[in-house]
Amino acid sequence: MAEGVETLHKPGGIAAEATGAGRTLQQYLDETPAWADGTPVAVTPMTRMQWLIWILAAFGKFFEGMVVFMGGVALPLLSVEFSLGGVEHGIAAAAALFGILVGATALGGLSDRFGRKRMFIVEQALFLAFLVAICFSPGFIWFAVCLFGMGLALGCDYPTAHLVISEAIPSHSRGRLVLSAFGFQAVGALFGVGIGYLILSALPAVEAWRWMYGAAVLPAALVLAGRFFVTESPYWLLSQGRLPEAQAQVQRLLKRRPPYPRTIRLRAGKVQQTDHRKGRGLSALFRTRKARGATILAAIPWFLQDLGTYGIGIFTPTILVGLVGQKRDHAMNIADIIHNDMLAARGAAIIDVLLIVGIVIAVLYADRIGRIRLQVFGFVGCGLGLFIAALSTYSSGTMEIVLVFLGFMIFNFMTNLGPNAQTYLIAGEVFPTKMRGLGAGFAASAGKIGAVSTAFLFPVLLVDLGTDLLLYLLVGASLLGALVTWVFRIETAGRNLDELDEELDSAYADRRAPA
Repeated sequence: MAEGVETLHKPGGIAAEATGAGRTLQQYLDETPAWADGTPVAVTPMTRMQWLIWILAAFGKFFEGMVVFMGGVALPLLSVEFSLGGVEHGIAAAAALFGILVGATALGGLSDRFGRKRMFIVEQALFLAFLVAICFSPGFIWFAVCLFGMGLALGCDYPTAHLVISEAIPSHSRGRLVLSAFGFQAVGALFGVGIGYLILSALPAVEAWRWMYGAAVLPAALVLAGRFFVTESPYWLLSQGRLPEAQAQVQRLLKRRPPYPRTIRLRAGKVQQTDHRKGRGLSALFRTRKARGATILAAIPWFLQDLGTYGIGIFTPTILVGLVGQKRDHAMNIADIIHNDMLAARGAAIIDVLLIVGIVIAVLYADRIGRIRLQVFGFVGCGLGLFIAALSTYSSGTMEIVLVFLGFMIFNFMTNLGPNAQTYLIAGEVFPTKMRGLGAGFAASAGKIGAVSTAFLFPVLLVDLGTDLLLYLLVGASLLGALVTWVFRIETAGRNLDELDEELDSAYADRRAPA
């Protein structure tokens, strides 16, 4: 037995350790119980509260995937109802993503100041309000504003959802659980395309797009209600110097039957004892060479992968509409438009399944292989998939369809195996607690600059540059992402937040450290 530790025999034959001296938060989170004979349990058992936090965070990513990717199905109907031109098409595609860009930094960083739980609630309330409002849009301006508002909420969710999970769970589960929650973005994308298809089937009318967004209202309201009952992040409370409150929240977080541990006595580590008011500004992300390297690693690959992920994701129905089924080339009426839209949605849904397969593999191997290797491998794979899709422009008939589907399926699989998943995971791990929300939010905003760029410009570039040249440019972006990831690599797999905090905090200290 370690010094200051006594064995507690629990009902059911479980033995646990209670500390006589204070311990760090991560030690409590990572501690595993033991059977009465001293045999340790293989893994740290998750509590109901930890699972509740994970589920509610996962639904935030679900709503993002649903709203953003369902927009590709809704856009042809919106175009008819609001008589949209080319500029309006770009605005409709980019509004939510621009909201995410702004919200990730403007609101995501607020979780460092006001707490993870408070922003976890505020962002969902904001999302729900604009979601209801968009269903009653009287015109395009209202619609675009509502999309932007939902994007603000989803942008705030990027850092906040990551932090509420990663700061409340055992180290060995961090990568797996954060990525599996993030994977619900792919589930939401598939659901969004699928619900769009089903609603069009049941209601073949222009106003069907309102029912598509309306389908998310009740689930969003239930998630909002659930978020009022989660614990505040003990890591955040410690960074604020609020030790008694942190101990109380850990007690709630780790509530089990039988009780384990029975008492919580936290000791503040070096990081928690620093002045939590220092080093909050964006300038701290670039203050030292180590800080700049971490910020580049978190932000630039995310920007490069979003160029392809959202450009391809949103406009997959547009690209496929001439290849799947019997497209009516000159849509003369509403029935023709809906027919083409349903065909495109069906083809997009088939391809989007690979997003889920990719994230499942990422969940299984992020902690085994490491974040950096998977991100590099995924970027190279994305480039390969886009290159194959580009080759389709030199073919026709069946071969053209095969190459497009194969290329996009490889791309979707590789992006969620690698950069789409790993950039999200890395961004929440390479910044210290006191500015983790700000750093992760800044990285997410950088990513959404790429997403907004392609969402707004993709329709124009498809016409001006052609599909082949545009895809070749995205191939180059993928290979550049692999290079930047490797040059600025920081591997966080298998390391707990206490260790990372102590290592990273000095790089973001308020004083000017030597580069």
